Amino acid sequence: MGIETSVANRKKKELATMEMERNNPGGPTQVPGPKTNRAKGKKSRRRQQQQKLVAAASPVQKLYDICKQVFAPCGPGIVPAPDSIEKLKAVLDDIKPADVGLNPQMPYFRTSVPGRKPSIRYLHIYECEKFSMGIFCLPPSGVLPLHNHPGMTVFSKLLFGTMHIKSYDWVVDSSSKTPGVASSSKVEEGKQEEMKQPEVRLAKLKVNAEFTAPCNTSILYPADGGNMHCFTAVTACAVLDVLGPPYSDPDGRHCQYYFDHPFANFSVDGVSVPEEEREGHAWLQDREKPEDLTVVGELYGGPQIVDR
Repeated sequence: MGIETSVANRKKKELATMEMERNNPGGPTQVPGPKTNRAKGKKSRRRQQQQKLVAAASPVQKLYDICKQVFAPCGPGIVPAPDSIEKLKAVLDDIKPADVGLNPQMPYFRTSVPGRKPSIRYLHIYECEKFSMGIFCLPPSGVLPLHNHPGMTVFSKLLFGTMHIKSYDWVVDSSSKTPGVASSSKVEEGKQEEMKQPEVRLAKLKVNAEFTAPCNTSILYPADGGNMHCFTAVTACAVLDVLGPPYSDPDGRHCQYYFDHPFANFSVDGVSVPEEEREGHAWLQDREKPEDLTVVGELYGGPQIVDR
């Protein structure tokens, strides 16, 4: 989702500040002597070697390594080769909640205030210009509204819980947004012309079902696989997302949110769908980011990645 980049940037600044405070907790910096430097150097090298050994054995490190290979030759709108997709999918299929330091009893997954949509937590793992890795933590009834993934290939692994997924792809012949006239059966007689005609675009329903972990990784592509999707948590659940490339407003990869309207609600000149297929189509309308969508960045507490 588009919130990943902004949440990740805030967390990077916080981590940098914490690191500075740890390194200089109070008062002026003291200059260590030669022996102190040598001792600290040895300890630092040992610590780095230990971290590399731990990281090399972790499923998250394996995921990072394969992502780096898979997305290296790719860019916006460029889908990885089929064998590369299968390799990355196989690694994700094997990842368990414990591999990323999560369990359903953690505070992230508790329903907060009754009557209000619960906050969603995002755990930033890694991001570069080629790909990003992160985890969405949804309490029961948490919703990631319908949104797109422009020019991206996205892998989503449901780590635990039950989630309803609804997704769409654009109908190829419907290449642009068109003012839609509300169906006369949906408005009061005589008021049809008074209604504002929203710009809508025809989309085909790809998925509308519940998924329960453990299940296979789902994959969406720039123009297929359900590029626009909505996640609704039936129970507390966590989703590990890999995006290639990540969202980037400067590069034109903006996260766009949508309303979806039943096909029968609007009519557009020159657009028709057979009667038996209409339930599998909808009109999508651009919308602003929902005001009740709250995504809070949290520190990722699982095994760390060695960027090599």
